Amino acid sequence: MKSTKPLSRRTFLKGSALLSAGMALAACGPSAAPQAPAAEGGAQAPAPAPATTPDLPFEVAPEAINPLGLEPGKPVEGVFFEGGYGRAYIDHAADIFRALHPENEMSVAGIQRVGEQLRPRFIAGNPPDVIDNSGAGNLDTAALVAEGQLADLAPLMNAPALDTPGKTFAETLFPGSQADGVYDGKQLVLNIAYTVYGIWNSSTLLEEKGWEYPTTWSGMLDLCETIKSAGMNPWTYQGKYPSYMVFGVLVPLIYKIGGLQAIIDIDNLEDGAWEKDEVVQAVTLMAELARNDYIMPGTEGLTHTEAQAEWLKGNAVFLPCGTWLENEMRDLTPEGFNMVVHPVPTVEGGKGSFEAIYASSGESYFVPSQAKNVVGGMEFLRCLLSKESAKFFAQNVSSIMPVIGGTEGIEVSSGMRSALDAVEAAGDEIFNYRFGTWYRDLSNEVRDRTGDLLTNRITPEEFIESVQKKADEVKADPDIKKYTRTS
Repeated sequence: MKSTKPLSRRTFLKGSALLSAGMALAACGPSAAPQAPAAEGGAQAPAPAPATTPDLPFEVAPEAINPLGLEPGKPVEGVFFEGGYGRAYIDHAADIFRALHPENEMSVAGIQRVGEQLRPRFIAGNPPDVIDNSGAGNLDTAALVAEGQLADLAPLMNAPALDTPGKTFAETLFPGSQADGVYDGKQLVLNIAYTVYGIWNSSTLLEEKGWEYPTTWSGMLDLCETIKSAGMNPWTYQGKYPSYMVFGVLVPLIYKIGGLQAIIDIDNLEDGAWEKDEVVQAVTLMAELARNDYIMPGTEGLTHTEAQAEWLKGNAVFLPCGTWLENEMRDLTPEGFNMVVHPVPTVEGGKGSFEAIYASSGESYFVPSQAKNVVGGMEFLRCLLSKESAKFFAQNVSSIMPVIGGTEGIEVSSGMRSALDAVEAAGDEIFNYRFGTWYRDLSNEVRDRTGDLLTNRITPEEFIESVQKKADEVKADPDIKKYTRTS
């Protein structure tokens, strides 16, 4: 399973392509992948090694105890981004692993800025066995793929699921949820959290004020004016990380106006994709929030948790985020706040409905091809994305794993319920985007210019000019691998 291709220092250390100052989201959605389905192709799982019946609170079929052939006694090391989801779910999955494989030591470590800490280990050829590559300053997945640094997960995808008898691991995951982890027909990345993105508010506050969440963007601007007149700030966002407004507002507005094709054209680096009328209109509409002073003063200087704390204090009504928000701010959430998420309002005359929502599988995990225990890394992922683990995640993190049956029989929070309802209402209109994962330089340019736009340092026209120029540079750069999506 090990790659024989050496890691190029030039590629891996090149400029800012390896670091993201924004959140790594993922970007991973339920739309169909342009590549072959994840569970197809690649080698079959190796014959299982002998194993004893594990001490677990659920039954495990004999063929599901050790289908990957994990060598007894060989330690497994996991290093994980410790962010909005915390680390309790990681420790829980590690406990499942230890019960399943008591002869194998399983160590887990939570860190920040994964790229800065793990890049030297990749260069030295001794990366951990399994990594959660999320958060600010994460590793550039596309660069790692190009260098052959990620293991093909086909054996895992084809292996028996841990606690769903008769199903392979791949068959227990939401259809399409792992699409953007497939590169050139190989499943190289797994996304362990099904995230719904949108605009958050306190349902209690809106009910007390007699305000209704708007279904159109013009209605949003009207409500913002009403809120402002009442002496409140309509909006805040994670000021130091403007990418929240990219995935939370800008990309959804592009969809609401131009439909999925407008996003596909951007992802595929089509000539002039950012200059099209629907994109210009979306940028202009988002800029209205800043031009009309609807954004809380001081937002630009706030971290994500600081901005979210101000929102929880009632200092702003609306906030863009994903469904990790509830768990990230659990300790600061006032009783009775009842946070809920809504889709970005539609635009009159646009192609996307109000119900259309950006939802995807995020929190990207992978197994390095140079790891000392590749099989151990895959086996941890089999435990992590089990039904038992998914239920723990739903109950204790208030978020969803893309595991079929992962929320059966449990009580969910207000935010999680609103997210599940939103996905159900969206039906086939669940969309995502890929340029954030595929093209780091372009993603950073969009993020940075969004920050400038929302502080009135640049105009929408200057935003478009700058971002289109960067898209053209990325397209023309022969050293950047290009990808294509059709849906």
